[in-house]
Amino acid sequence: MKIILLGAPGSGKGTQAENLMRDYGCPQISTGVLLRKAVAEKTEIGKKVEEIMARGDLVSDEIVLDLIQKSLEQIDDQIGFLLDGYPRNINQAKSLNLVLESIDRPLEHTVLIDVDAEILIKRLSGRRTCSSTGKTLNIYFSPKKEIDDCIASGGKLIQRDDDNIESISKRIEVYGEQTEPMIEFYRESGILQVVNGEGSIEEVYKRLLSKIN
Repeated sequence: MKIILLGAPGSGKGTQAENLMRDYGCPQISTGVLLRKAVAEKTEIGKKVEEIMARGDLVSDEIVLDLIQKSLEQIDDQIGFLLDGYPRNINQAKSLNLVLESIDRPLEHTVLIDVDAEILIKRLSGRRTCSSTGKTLNIYFSPKKEIDDCIASGGKLIQRDDDNIESISKRIEVYGEQTEPMIEFYRESGILQVVNGEGSIEEVYKRLLSKIN
């Protein structure tokens, strides 16, 4: 299984990535984790990354791809891999394809978890944390009993600072601008699978599996 998961903020791709790793044992390749690991281990790339981040600059695509390639080369080809959060734009998608071809690890599927923008906004803007239990709730989608239980226990529903409508709408807009060309790129490559991301976690996961199996 060699898969990329695509999805807007709030689409649930992180949760579905966890399901795939649990059931198939394929490791998740996270660029953030790779960068932090390189810095912690003080590798040559890690030292470069630390200097770049200390300046407040963005790490180049070349460095990120180098880390991805090294990580893939350490993974058994039979196990496969799951890329979540990368690539983020068409240039990264094209460069990643070249790297995967060079090490003979071509993608099998790129799965887009598709959710209507109105639902995405409700998922993110309605997200709350119960100050008493620490449980994540949603004022639009969580059962009323769960919200009542939080309040009855003396808890308050806390909203993250960046979960406001203006910030969320901007994040979704930027995602659309960057991702749309990438979706067409993978569609033309014949490996794009689109999964309806609305409904329960279990329902979405069943749809996802039906696309990739």
